[in-house]
Amino acid sequence: MPQASKKHRSNPEWIARHVSDPYVRRSVQEGYRSRAAYKLIEIDDKDRLLRPGAVVVDLGAAPGSWTQVVRQRLTRHGKPSGRVFALDVLPMEPLPDVDVLQGDFREEAVEQELAARLGGARVDLVLSDMAPNLSGIAAADAARSLHLAELALEFAITHLAPDGALLVKAFQGSGYSQYVERLKRTFRSVAVRKPPASRGTSAEVYLLARGLRVPAGG
Repeated sequence: MPQASKKHRSNPEWIARHVSDPYVRRSVQEGYRSRAAYKLIEIDDKDRLLRPGAVVVDLGAAPGSWTQVVRQRLTRHGKPSGRVFALDVLPMEPLPDVDVLQGDFREEAVEQELAARLGGARVDLVLSDMAPNLSGIAAADAARSLHLAELALEFAITHLAPDGALLVKAFQGSGYSQYVERLKRTFRSVAVRKPPASRGTSAEVYLLARGLRVPAGG
């Protein structure tokens, strides 16, 4: 997940908005590592993606709020179920019963290491909240974001179970419509999600793709 830049953290307007944000206050009260947890909570409340026993891969996981939600929702009667893998280029504090891998997903060796840890297991849900460090140059930022979304899709095609799902962050802009069309060719259903916790001023949306048309290995 993208982190607030030093420039933003020193901006009085950003600080005021952050401090007054109800999701920020709630995340502190409820023990989540960032307000982003509520994006996944709101999407999962609607779409029921997280089921006991699931194998879940969280790409762009740091600082770990989405992973916290996944682990909580895969726990039943105090016992963890399923398997959870979290990957990010940034370091991430460990979480119980989560396999954490630090590395750049754009590097083939990192993706291969993640695949090795899966040990051939089919994935029920691929989450990708990956986003690049923004340069402020719209065309360059859109291209970097699209590249990460494409990598998440390629990983999902290779590793998802036939009835699995991909939830991926995307930014509306250059290349967005073409990416959506590729999802529609690859999956049986594709929906756009803009959870309330996603700031209205942000161009981000989440694309939920379910059911591979051609199962991995098929």
